Amino acid sequence: MTTHRTAGEEGPRPLLNRRLAEFGTTIFAEMSALALRTGSINLGQGFPDTDGPEEIREAAVRALRDGRGNQYPPGPGVPELRTAIAEHQRRFHGLAYDPDTEVLVTAGATEAIAAALLALVEPGDEVIALEPYYDSYAASIAMAGGVRVPVTLRPHELAFRLDLDELRAAVTDRTRLLLINTPHNPTGTVLTRAELAAIAELAVERDLLVVTDEVYEHLAFDGEHVPLASFPGMRGRTVTISSAGKTFSFTGWKVGWVTASPELISTVRSAKQFLTYVSAGPFQYAVAEALRLPDAYFDGLRDDLRAKRDLLSDGLSAAGFAVHRPAGTYFVTTDIRPLGEEDGFAFCRALPERCGVVAIPNAVFYDHRDEGAPFVRFAFCKRVDVLEEAVARLKSLAP
Repeated sequence: MTTHRTAGEEGPRPLLNRRLAEFGTTIFAEMSALALRTGSINLGQGFPDTDGPEEIREAAVRALRDGRGNQYPPGPGVPELRTAIAEHQRRFHGLAYDPDTEVLVTAGATEAIAAALLALVEPGDEVIALEPYYDSYAASIAMAGGVRVPVTLRPHELAFRLDLDELRAAVTDRTRLLLINTPHNPTGTVLTRAELAAIAELAVERDLLVVTDEVYEHLAFDGEHVPLASFPGMRGRTVTISSAGKTFSFTGWKVGWVTASPELISTVRSAKQFLTYVSAGPFQYAVAEALRLPDAYFDGLRDDLRAKRDLLSDGLSAAGFAVHRPAGTYFVTTDIRPLGEEDGFAFCRALPERCGVVAIPNAVFYDHRDEGAPFVRFAFCKRVDVLEEAVARLKSLAP
């Protein structure tokens, strides 16, 4: 790490503050660079290799040409998008939000998560997150000065499940907030209605806030996605986050949003305005149109990705992996122990040279690294021909 010396100091002082000292270059950057160097198929990072609907792309072009959003858009987001988000929440989830006071547009879900935690967490507050977790959660909790308390999802009958007793036991007098993600990245777990009801009951009982990351809300293949805000007592204590990237395959546009009570929206906006202030002006108009696409689009997206999930999962099983077939998201988690391997980091770093495929070691998503050591994540949000070629290459691993 680069250091500098200040007059009167005995030794070098790190430039990176201690809250972020544990966060360096992400595993995604490392593995993507490895994919480029080796010419491997990159099933590590979760982004599609094709664009979303042509009519939505053209809507963005039209907004650019018409001069809509080329200058600063309104801080909370353009009215057209906020209205479309509110309509979406009512249409798909039966949740009523006022587009003027209960919707906030953000630079993707990542900014929404950071803004929510920076706004709601005081230094020393405990934040419970389901482990393994999306890597920005840990960084955002650290930037807020919070204390990360992981509750581990553990494999059971080739799925990862939440132990509700363990969750309840993790709550202390210092717990401020539950950070929930469903459908869950990286495990693909979709929390059941009964599990969500128990989480809601706990939050109400202990007077906890909840930030819920629902970016894969339209990608629940098995079971149903149920927003936590829809449960009794949760409407006023839940910050619901989603985005356009995963649903419409325009991840580079970075258009996300928050829905919550006016008090919570105002609080989150207080932090968000000093992060990006505003972003993605013309794209906001296009996403407003995307959210109003007919049901056939959302059903087709889910069916397409379900088929890709099965294609890759079956191929990984044939190659010798133990496959935890996901109920949702873009990702399938595998256990490498049937292949005679135990170290996911070493396995992923060697895999490109062995068979020309890149994956991500799940251990990077854990505080308890030993829990995640034998698990490896593959993304299936790719073209069918790419997945078929990856499956063909992975066959060389079969014992």
